[in-house]
Amino acid sequence: MEKIEKDILALITEDSRLTAKKIASMLGSDEKVISQKIAKLEEAGVIVKYTAIVNADSLEDESVEALIEVKVTPQRGHGFDMIANEIASHDEVQNLYLMSGAYDLAVIVKGKSLRSVSRFVSEKISTFDTVISTATHFILKKYKVEGATMFKLGAPDRLSVQA
Repeated sequence: MEKIEKDILALITEDSRLTAKKIASMLGSDEKVISQKIAKLEEAGVIVKYTAIVNADSLEDESVEALIEVKVTPQRGHGFDMIANEIASHDEVQNLYLMSGAYDLAVIVKGKSLRSVSRFVSEKISTFDTVISTATHFILKKYKVEGATMFKLGAPDRLSVQA
């Protein structure tokens, strides 16, 4: 990968709203060249999606997110890929990672309630033949997401009880 492509990726990763014109200005390059490089990165699957990080606490969103650790038996000839693809096909799944350690897969899911996430685990993930066990951890508060701090430290929300 060329240095200019790495520089473009670094800038887009920090702020996906940057235009090709702005990136060209920042890198001292031509806007047409930058546009072509970005198109090439998109076509190659290097840039997969542009997104925004939303602080759901600010919206008082009533959804629930959970980290589900999944231990599976790898399949001959496919390893973890087949079961990972099956799990990833569900709309509730936001992120899915192959991990080292006690569990093989880390699945981040989003649901309408604790019950809906619990049902997803018991009725969908646990039903796969290759799944040995799961451990579900509900996400209570997000402090930092994709490098972005989700709150500003200010006055505490509760009263001090110290004398």
